[in-house]
Amino acid sequence: MDQRKLAEKIYGIIGPAENVLNASNCMTRLRLRLVNKDEAMLACLKGVEGVLGINDTEDELQIILGPGRAAKVAAEFEALLQQNASVEKEAEPQDSRDATLQENGDSGKRATIGDGEALHEAFRAKNATPVKLLFRRIASIFIPLIPGFIACGLITGSIGVAVKVFPGIETYPLFRLLGVLGNAVFWGMNLFVGYNAAKVFDGTPILGGVLAALISHPGLSEVSFGDTSLTPGRGGVIAVVFVAAFGAWIEKRLHRLIPEMFDLFLTPLFTTLIAGAVAIFFLQPVGGVVSEAIGRGATGAVVSGGAKVGFLMAGLWLPMVMLGIHQAITPIHVDLIARYGVTILLPILAMAGAGQVGASLAVYCRTKNSFLKRTIASALPVGIMGVGEPLIYGVTLPLGRPFVAACIGGACGGAVEAYFAVGAATLGISGLPLAGATDNIPAYLLGVAVAYAAGFIAAWLLGFQDPEESAVV
Repeated sequence: MDQRKLAEKIYGIIGPAENVLNASNCMTRLRLRLVNKDEAMLACLKGVEGVLGINDTEDELQIILGPGRAAKVAAEFEALLQQNASVEKEAEPQDSRDATLQENGDSGKRATIGDGEALHEAFRAKNATPVKLLFRRIASIFIPLIPGFIACGLITGSIGVAVKVFPGIETYPLFRLLGVLGNAVFWGMNLFVGYNAAKVFDGTPILGGVLAALISHPGLSEVSFGDTSLTPGRGGVIAVVFVAAFGAWIEKRLHRLIPEMFDLFLTPLFTTLIAGAVAIFFLQPVGGVVSEAIGRGATGAVVSGGAKVGFLMAGLWLPMVMLGIHQAITPIHVDLIARYGVTILLPILAMAGAGQVGASLAVYCRTKNSFLKRTIASALPVGIMGVGEPLIYGVTLPLGRPFVAACIGGACGGAVEAYFAVGAATLGISGLPLAGATDNIPAYLLGVAVAYAAGFIAAWLLGFQDPEESAVV
């Protein structure tokens, strides 16, 4: 099914356009805020070819489509919304445009558009805790960088493998050029982060990039105040986020203070001067302390705790994802890669997805439900490639005990990764594709195999209640 047809299928189930308050997407999901939804709608969506799973929360309906496809289907879906919104509005009588949209199957009540928006705003307020909002904001700074990390990380990993297989190849000009390309994202990373951070905190993006360039500029090493020399890049991306956020805060206040006729000239000037001074003398040193503490804490915990720490981290990762607090780890990955060239945490946490594969395979072997078998058969390949949502929301989580088994499998695989201190030069991928970006491919693959096996055995021993043949999981 092409992306347009898939978008039309989804729209046909959740439409009309007035039932959709908001449509967006992330790397793997079409995210919808709806006025009305019910179990029949969710069941129909699960049966659509190309839909890998459904995650229904109070605030949002997330339709899992997979990497690449999610963005394309979202674009087609939004086009359908715009196209049909005007048509539906013209076709509807004026006196019924604010009428109810569809019958609620449970209570027999009808919800108006206004009621739906108020209801969703209440849900958003309930779930918008300060910590979760902060995590989401910080994660949204780094998520746009993930494609660059994937590309450069895989190039770097492939180069590492090539050097081991063909010693001496590193002297060839083309090989050196690939090395530069693999490292390119790190050379521009502070600028990218500064630009995105200013945008996220409602400032002017380019001013965030300028402030990031200031604290990263090699010319800082030639500047001294007394016996103290400035250090370019101190604090890494943590300092950049601090500086860009502060710059955005200053800029918004200057817009209110400076007369409109001078705003275009004086606001960016004073923003850069004030935020730049605070950055050099305060925020960059503070960011340096935080960054160094994160680096020492993360690597020290894994190195000193070894397999036990890896077991706990990987075993708890899936519940952290379910609670939405996993987003806080993204800037830590980025900072570790910037400081050490690899993140020692990603291979450990990636084992949670491998545990899902093993647990789901056990369910496939034991279930007699043909629909569940088809679901697992379609989701396993993408699960092996590191996209775990279809297995989580379509198989293990609805069945209960297999989800626990997946956590156990992931914990065992994480223990292996931590024992060998495997590092990854990228983020945004997991599963088998991550192997090419790690600094110890055999150890990483051993951890994957252990997670598969442990997840399978745990799910087999814990068992599950096999759904009826007519039931949809």
